Amino acid sequence: METSGQQGNGTWVAVDTKNLKVEGENKGTILVAKTSGRVDGSNAKEFQDALESILGNNATALLLDMEDLSYISSAGLRVILLIARQLQGKSGKFGVCSLSPSISEVFQISGFDKIIPVHPAQADALASLGS
Repeated sequence: METSGQQGNGTWVAVDTKNLKVEGENKGTILVAKTSGRVDGSNAKEFQDALESILGNNATALLLDMEDLSYISSAGLRVILLIARQLQGKSGKFGVCSLSPSISEVFQISGFDKIIPVHPAQADALASLGS
């Protein structure tokens, strides 16, 4: 497993395992975490560690781009909720975007689409989080 922290401007890999990859990217004042693969009980801790490393100590806006995420379990949803609450605690902004139909269905069934802003595309999310 490869992990690294925030690397200033540009894109960096926060975690890269067999089933999960999380890349961080600075988009102005917003940090984007692009996820691919699967998040389940076997790698939820790595997922959480990756998002926390992307956030660092000073981040106040995080967008989770889930375009290439094929599966998320309740353990992964828990991580998303924890990260959203961390940001909320420091008056930050959080959102998710580019959900596949199956991930979108999980968000709807779990009610997460009612408590976490879901955007159809990254551009929409960046505009919303940046305002």
